Amino acid sequence: MGLGLWASNDDGGPAAAPSSPSPTPSPTRSYPLSEAPRTIPAVREHTAERGPGWRPVPGHRVVVSDPALADEGRLTARELGLTYAGEKDDERPGDVRLELNRDSGADPESYALTVRGGRVTVSGPGEAGVFYGTRTLKQEIRGAGAAPEGVVRDEPAKPRRGMMLDIARKHYDAGWIEDRVRELGDLKYNEIGLHFSDDQGFRIASDSHPEIVSEDHLTKAQVRKIVELAESRHITVVPEIDSPGHLGAVIDAHPDLQLRTANGEAVRGAIDIANPESARIVDDLLDEYAGLFPGDRWHLGGDEYQALVVPDPEATFPGLATAAREKYGSGATVEDLTTGWLNDRAATVRAHDRVPRAWNDGFFSGGSVQADEDIRVAYWTGKEIGARKPAEYLAEGREVINYNDEFLYYVLGEPLTFVYPTGERIYEQWTPRVLRGTEPVPARYDRQILGGSFAIWGDLPRSQTQEQVAAGIRMPLRALAQKLWDADEPTLSWAEFRTLAGRLG
Repeated sequence: MGLGLWASNDDGGPAAAPSSPSPTPSPTRSYPLSEAPRTIPAVREHTAERGPGWRPVPGHRVVVSDPALADEGRLTARELGLTYAGEKDDERPGDVRLELNRDSGADPESYALTVRGGRVTVSGPGEAGVFYGTRTLKQEIRGAGAAPEGVVRDEPAKPRRGMMLDIARKHYDAGWIEDRVRELGDLKYNEIGLHFSDDQGFRIASDSHPEIVSEDHLTKAQVRKIVELAESRHITVVPEIDSPGHLGAVIDAHPDLQLRTANGEAVRGAIDIANPESARIVDDLLDEYAGLFPGDRWHLGGDEYQALVVPDPEATFPGLATAAREKYGSGATVEDLTTGWLNDRAATVRAHDRVPRAWNDGFFSGGSVQADEDIRVAYWTGKEIGARKPAEYLAEGREVINYNDEFLYYVLGEPLTFVYPTGERIYEQWTPRVLRGTEPVPARYDRQILGGSFAIWGDLPRSQTQEQVAAGIRMPLRALAQKLWDADEPTLSWAEFRTLAGRLG
């Protein structure tokens, strides 16, 4: 029925039909309110609106408001089959516009994604936030073919969202690592750790000490390419040269640095921290690789130093005991000397403007020497000798990153008591506050828990191929991405989440 056929009179009843017909306009389409997009991780807020949404069409443009967004613009255009047009002020139908709003008070990883009037605008206070908005747009198109009308406002709950890869015990191809970087970027992770030195291998080329490098290794050119790709996805590569334990590959080339008991027995993987040459070679490596990894974070390891797993370290290792007393006073212990080693290595990377972190079993209670306050705790286990509850580290005011081995450790071959973690268990039972076992720490410590990291260890490296590892970590990574972005109980059931993951790829 044409508009204007009926009108109302003063008493609300129908008025008489007009004596001459009015032109009948074309009918207008009515749209239902849009539904929130389905993405991984889920967006935290969506304001529904009425409209057709947006679909990519060849010839549509991606434009940017700032040259700093050129990388994000080109990537989005390539992924969606659009034209990258660079900086433009005009508006055209179908445009995707990326903008920096320079809001200094906002989380730089936050963003708004607006779909309205046949156009898309992604804006944020920082480049990372805009990038995450493009990841949401990409998933909307992949999952539903269109971005729904309305406004997404989104930001992460935790600033550290990572995956760590042990490339020392199992060599991974550079291309495989690059594929994981792309996968992590699409899931809004912002860290990838490379544990590249251990007893079984040293896997990145070295100019200062080429004698320690394993036959199968990454060249520096390959690492630079990985770092460059990671930076384009706003992912920081966090290097780890573990010490003073897990240095077997270095010791193989320098046997004079190996720790020995009072009886002369060699201790596997442990370097003699009483020997000044031990500090020199490790600092050489830390200084060298600071030039290869430009990020602001560094993992110092510090775990499982075998000098501290015997009943009486001072009697078993009299050289270490003597060095401790000479450096820290008559009551100092091997534990104090080990803490001093960690602090000295922290000073080395701090000189390169890096923030150090170390495994939780490298921090000890009591003693005359305490770990520097700025060394962040990578909490992975409570099974070590003298294990401390997670709340003890937090009560000291330390910042902690969650690597809980109960949920987040993917150890090849499942040695000891390890079993491969499942996405379902992470999704349903884990939150960033669950640092050890299955019980969360008190909510008052939440702000000190910076986030979490999934860890892939190569204890039995031939147990799985690279392809099997990629398949095995797929759903755990997606579940962890959800819980680090929003620690609240997810809206979707696990079955629904798994189905969504299959649709998004």
